Amino acid sequence: MLAPGQEAADWPAGTEVIEGSVLRPAESPRAFDGVDRMFLAGATPEIRSERPEAVYEVVRRAVDGGAQHVVVLSSHGPVFEARQPPEQWFWLAVERAVEASSASWTHIRPSAVMASMLAGGYPPTGSSWAEIIRRDRVIREPNGDARYPFVDEDDLAAVAAVALFDRVHAGSIVEALGPPIAARERAALIGQAIGERVRFEELTPDQARELWRRQGWPAETIEVTLRAQAQFLAQPLWADPTIERILGRPPRTFPQWLESHVDAFR
Repeated sequence: MLAPGQEAADWPAGTEVIEGSVLRPAESPRAFDGVDRMFLAGATPEIRSERPEAVYEVVRRAVDGGAQHVVVLSSHGPVFEARQPPEQWFWLAVERAVEASSASWTHIRPSAVMASMLAGGYPPTGSSWAEIIRRDRVIREPNGDARYPFVDEDDLAAVAAVALFDRVHAGSIVEALGPPIAARERAALIGQAIGERVRFEELTPDQARELWRRQGWPAETIEVTLRAQAQFLAQPLWADPTIERILGRPPRTFPQWLESHVDAFR
């Protein structure tokens, strides 16, 4: 397991953790010795801005170390990036680098992860809600009735494990979409769970752009989120069967996830 220092703790017993980064694989050569498969996560847009060649180096070292199968935790960004010139690719660059290797591959494109409400992260909608709700009990977002898909992080991990050890998905893109739910509905459910009203304040798209820009979100991420929300608002997104087909059970719903994490919002 190659992980940066801030993520190197609290792994299950028996996990060998080597402190390092996919941005600088040459600093951790031992992480690639004797591997037969690799789960590549954390290959975020920073790779393009800091070391665009790093992902090719990571894949090369893994293949040289014995990796025959690579699973990429990607995003739905490639759907939009495919319309852009290669110099503007983030996630698509990672996928293409893996496809160019001699290893077989599976790309997992998940919907928004529920844990982003606790720890921040993509996308702007839902990010860091726990902190926001603890502070002032008001959520400010656009398109409050757009049903945005959120996936439980444990379900996503289970899908990744299947893709890593069962090559039936080799050469394919797995769309790991959780059950869709609207922001206004999520806010109401959290309020009920903590016993206090959580108010939802609808923003215009321009107000959301300004808010998210001040919070440090890249312009591309903001525009992708707003386009997706507008699409989901015009044409509601319903449950996708992929996770249930892979795991043999339905994905966890937001109320089920909230039951396990309600204290974070108090």
